[in-house]
Parts: sequence; structure tokens; C-alpha cells
Amino acid sequence: MTKHLKKCNQCNKYGLENLKSKCRFCGGDLINPRPAKYSPIDKYQRYRLDYFKT
Repeated sequence: MTKHLKKCNQCNKYGLENLKSKCRFCGGDLINPRPAKYSPIDKYQRYRLDYFKT
């Protein structure tokens, strides 16, 4: 069940994923609160580093 837990962009409250992906408290967008998986063999590392340098 935790794989469906999402976090609201605006009010920072947690809620379950629904069809509209909207927060039931404030109507903000729900996002995945977890970071992406880390891999030592990262195909997109160069692009990510260039993005954060600018």
C-alpha cells in the first residue's frame, strides 16, 4: 500500500494516490515523495550534472 502514498506540492501533506492525482485537502498536485533509485552505472549522470551546474 505504501507504493501508492503521494505527497502534496502545496500543503506537504500525504495522501493516497487517486485518479485525478489531486490533494483532498487543498487540491494541489500529488507527487512521488521518494527519490529515484541510485545506480553506480548511471546513463544520465552527465545530463543531470550539467543541469545542476547551471
